Amino acid sequence: MHPTPPPPAGLHWDDPPRWHRRAASSPMRVAEYAVPRAAGDAADAECTVITFGPSQGGSVEDNVGRWVRQFNPLSGAPMKLTRQVGGLNVTKVEVAGSYHPMMMPGATEPSTQQGSRLIGAIVEAPSGLWFFKLTGPDASVRAASAEFDTLVGSLRMP
Repeated sequence: MHPTPPPPAGLHWDDPPRWHRRAASSPMRVAEYAVPRAAGDAADAECTVITFGPSQGGSVEDNVGRWVRQFNPLSGAPMKLTRQVGGLNVTKVEVAGSYHPMMMPGATEPSTQQGSRLIGAIVEAPSGLWFFKLTGPDASVRAASAEFDTLVGSLRMP
């Protein structure tokens, strides 16, 4: 693992060695990664990290619901699990199916991505909610699942 430079508001984690940190494509993103594709997939997965600050961005349940609604039809029941990491509550969500990415204001409508998966973690930190969202082709996201869990397991406050 490579230590991550500290992002704003002080939440720290370790970058998975196989992932490639890239410049954030939006000012909303604290970090962004290209996650190498699995054999047979046409595209890489990506992982984004977003935080809005204290009392911003809705509740954990609002965001879980928003992520699940981005998939229609679903290919199986969504999974949700809450645990403690470094003294922080972390809610993990996993959902698969046809992914309809959220449209950013002023952007062209993104296309539906068949055979996709999302693994997300919502971290309840003193600085507000932090959203770690791994999305992409089903096999690529499943192949990166353990790395995502290791990243989330490395979360810590300074």
